[in-house]
Amino acid sequence: MILNQKQTTVAYRCPHCGCAVMSLVGAFALSADMIRLKCPCGGSDLTAVMNKEKKVRLSIPCYLCPSPHTVTVSSQMFFDTQLSTFPCPYSGMPICFVGRQENVQAALNEAEAELRELLGETEFSSLAAARTSRNAFTDPQIMDIVMYVIHDLQAEGEITCLCPDRHGDYLVEILDDCVRITCKNCRASKDIPTDSLADANAFLHCTHIDLE
Repeated sequence: MILNQKQTTVAYRCPHCGCAVMSLVGAFALSADMIRLKCPCGGSDLTAVMNKEKKVRLSIPCYLCPSPHTVTVSSQMFFDTQLSTFPCPYSGMPICFVGRQENVQAALNEAEAELRELLGETEFSSLAAARTSRNAFTDPQIMDIVMYVIHDLQAEGEITCLCPDRHGDYLVEILDDCVRITCKNCRASKDIPTDSLADANAFLHCTHIDLE
């Protein structure tokens, strides 16, 4: 008797060439070894490993950050989900999709359209170059402080912009010497300096951010 193994589709966008990488992942193969989804350009790969607790650990390349992000989910969620989206923890942009193939493909298309709108006339290669050259946040403590305050203010509605109701859809970008918050709707923005730990500690006392 042949058993039908559980399968799911995993996809990410290569931070080097910008191409979408998508593949089926089977439960039998994952339980036996590490699964590696490699971009044809050779510039990146996503890895998936199942641990002893039957949880799946993903190491996901990010087209906005210098290093990949790690996510751990239950094997049941990994193989049974219709669609799960994993964002970059700093920018909120989607970087990985897991689920039924048609749902993953649709989510990839939507994310690509959002990325193209964000980039405008800028080529993806410029984004990739900026990603690899970033020296900001060499001290992880600076990143933790700045991102903690931004997320806290956003949750409290203390980030405002030029939208009619003063609250828009915000994108957080990590740049060389600052974190830039931009509203995707009205395009108002503000740069938060990240040159030093002193700047980050001063930012801890921030109670409101007004994008202009």
